Amino acid sequence: MDELLEIQNVTKRFGSRQALNEVSFRLGAGTITGLLGSNGSGKSTLMKLIAGLSRPSSGRISVIGVPVGMDSKSLVSFMPDVPVTESWMKVGDALRFQQDFYPDFDQSKALRMLEFMKLRTEDKVRTLSKGMNERLQLTLALSRRARLYLLDEPIGGVDPVARTKILNALMEFYEEDSSILLSTHLVTDIERIFDEVIFLKDGEIVLHHSVEALRQERGKSIDELFREVFAEC
Repeated sequence: MDELLEIQNVTKRFGSRQALNEVSFRLGAGTITGLLGSNGSGKSTLMKLIAGLSRPSSGRISVIGVPVGMDSKSLVSFMPDVPVTESWMKVGDALRFQQDFYPDFDQSKALRMLEFMKLRTEDKVRTLSKGMNERLQLTLALSRRARLYLLDEPIGGVDPVARTKILNALMEFYEEDSSILLSTHLVTDIERIFDEVIFLKDGEIVLHHSVEALRQERGKSIDELFREVFAEC
């Protein structure tokens, strides 16, 4: 398995508050990894660091050997936990904006995803439900030809039907030579798609293992392990 992402001793401080403490891990190509933790555990902070939107206080991050910065932006596609669209847009406007901003945006893939997601280019963004908007944000992120996809809480606050559609889209349109790092605190509905999981608690990694090995060794689901680790959060 080729190494795609390397995090080395990354610490991030905001004034006197330490959001991440000496975080280190590696991810290979062709994996879907769950970054699991309760709210405030440091998941979004770590995502932004990998995406190059923020800099670590110390430590190093690289994607296929390229240090995170301007040169890594074409390798990473980031879906933040807030929409990247504007309320005046139609779905088609959002696709054109993404295509203008990212040379690697695959318009044909985006249109295939829209059809799968039951979205139309003439739909107005402001009239979309929470679940439909999440489907649009995922379409925008996954339609870039990147190597690493960062999805920050893609199923947060949406109903079970929308969650199922989003997870099915991930499996349908996932490129096997790339990797996905997906953060969530909603484990029950989503653990079925993970190859690996990382538990992040109070800014530190407390577990990083393959899902299959964990289930065999512990005899528990990932959700059960998550509830044990974060029972006091």
